Amino acid sequence: MNIRIALPSKGRISGPAVELLEKAGIGLTDNSNRKLFSNTFDPEISVMFTRAADIPEYVADGAADMGITGYDLVLEKDVDVEILEDLNFGTTRLVIAAPEDSPIKTKEDLKEIKTIATEFPTITRKYLKDNDIDAKILSLSGATEVAPLIGVADVISDLTSTGTTLKMNHLREIDTIISSSVRLIANKDSMKEKYEKIEEIETGIIGVLHADGKKLIMANVNKNDLEDVKDAMPGMSGPTVSEVYGNPNVVAVHSVISEKEVFKTINKLRKVGARDLLVIPIERILEDIQ
Repeated sequence: MNIRIALPSKGRISGPAVELLEKAGIGLTDNSNRKLFSNTFDPEISVMFTRAADIPEYVADGAADMGITGYDLVLEKDVDVEILEDLNFGTTRLVIAAPEDSPIKTKEDLKEIKTIATEFPTITRKYLKDNDIDAKILSLSGATEVAPLIGVADVISDLTSTGTTLKMNHLREIDTIISSSVRLIANKDSMKEKYEKIEEIETGIIGVLHADGKKLIMANVNKNDLEDVKDAMPGMSGPTVSEVYGNPNVVAVHSVISEKEVFKTINKLRKVGARDLLVIPIERILEDIQ
């Protein structure tokens, strides 16, 4: 049962997508996205590198069983695929923006526009229809932000992460059409025919996502101090306590916590008598995966 996963060949989500698979245990035998295909250490899984914008169609058509690409691209291609997981990176928004000196300042003002330029005509068309805005769509393949400046459009719809590029081009956000991030998607027929293997891959990826930003803290404590240690040690479901062989007065405790809490937690534990403290990185957490 072979599974082909489509990954972006370049761009800001390509590297993180490859890294995510590798952390999930699906390492590439040839870690180069210059080749169209790459095998993995699992003989049943291969990777296909292609344009992120083409991945939704390849997955929908069955050329790939699974794919990693932006939610905005899935909506723009308007294809019927199974969205398995939000991978929580590559966050962006598709917004409508107008020149800073334009009379278009609010969503209501958009009813006065004549033309909107965009690389996302499908999503933009739906937005215009849903908001009863009668405007012509000018489809562009890049540099959308210059369209109002050269007089070919009143406003644009374009992706932004921080808003910096819009501000650099003297554009002001009017409204957000969609919020997007990178998603794990699958072909619907493959979900029926290859469900077990696809679930294994999804589970591995979810385990990596759950482990992101988490650390395992371990410590030895006197039994008399155990209640104080429990209060000082946050965790996913409270600390785990186990006996220390050969020392009936000492127990070992460990708990998974956010790495943001590590500094504070260690100092709390030391103050209530914990010793032999260890902080260990976590590769995957499989708890609570459905």
